[in-house]
Amino acid sequence: MSSAADEPSTGREATRLRTVGFDALTARELEAWHALRAGNPLLDSPCFHPGFAAAVHAGGREVRVSVGTDASGGVRVLLPHHRERSLIRPAGWPAADFQGPVLAPGSTFGPLDLLTDGVRAFEFDHLVESCPGFEPWVESRRPSPYADTSGGLEGYLGRASRSGKDNMGQARRRAAKAERTYGTVRFVADAVDPQALDRVVALKRAQYAATGARDYFAESGRHDLLTRLLHTRDSSFGGVLSTLRAGPHLIAAHFGLRSENVLHWWFPVYDPAFANLSPGWMLLREIVSASPAMGITRIDFGRGDDEYKRRAKTGETLVCQGIVTRSSTRKALRRAGDAMVTAAKSSTFGPNLRKALRIFRDIKR
Repeated sequence: MSSAADEPSTGREATRLRTVGFDALTARELEAWHALRAGNPLLDSPCFHPGFAAAVHAGGREVRVSVGTDASGGVRVLLPHHRERSLIRPAGWPAADFQGPVLAPGSTFGPLDLLTDGVRAFEFDHLVESCPGFEPWVESRRPSPYADTSGGLEGYLGRASRSGKDNMGQARRRAAKAERTYGTVRFVADAVDPQALDRVVALKRAQYAATGARDYFAESGRHDLLTRLLHTRDSSFGGVLSTLRAGPHLIAAHFGLRSENVLHWWFPVYDPAFANLSPGWMLLREIVSASPAMGITRIDFGRGDDEYKRRAKTGETLVCQGIVTRSSTRKALRRAGDAMVTAAKSSTFGPNLRKALRIFRDIKR
């Protein structure tokens, strides 16, 4: 007998939707998740791998999954999410940099079907472009840069912008300077090193405090999530910690997610004491150089207007922001929140405005 996992067909619509906790998914549904994802190139990000949802769920933050089946009972769509009162958001929020339903190319899905059992809205901020059925609720689109690392450093430099090439050249010269000044420069592409991970989190939290950004690690369990991912050694999914040291000093590091040939750039850090060396670029150069040995052909930098992403990218995709709701009031509140975000980015009072925005968002759930 064939199954949905054997035949993730296209062009078929899910006619029935049920929502269960991640732990309640059947082996057949998990098998279908893998098969549907493997058959859809839009879903090759590690954010769509069931291992990501499993790690988040295991950390104590419940992941629920809406499972859509067709008339014959075949699994056609899965959408992992969190529920906060009447609002649902993609699993891993706010650190899920690619979002959307897991379904076969050409399949259709009605997002309004999610609004059942007291759910009044589904909010998204990194929905993959061309996600079927969501167009009426998309409010904006923003670029998500990536670097094609096929062929390693040489291949990358053949595709990079002039700025990207210049920064890679400077990174090579600064690595030589770091070695003369501090000692041997050592790069480890995939380090299972809990102490180094602790340092990554500490540096990231200091960066959040210095810039007034919301501290992702202030909520309990998120440091543990990274630790759990660090020790996930599945051949198709897991965490990757890359470190760069000069002598005894950890000058830069990155913790990301890996799935097959894609590395998702998630938590990059550098020690501000070595800022004059641009250690972030030194680290990126090493990772690009190591890509062939790691089996990586693309680094997804994630949405953002950081200057280094603009310089380092070889291309970009679009991710969408919006909310699925039947309520015009919710739409108006969201537009007001977006206006506050824009004001916060351009104002000298940005940190206080961002704090006010977080309170505002909590109220409107």
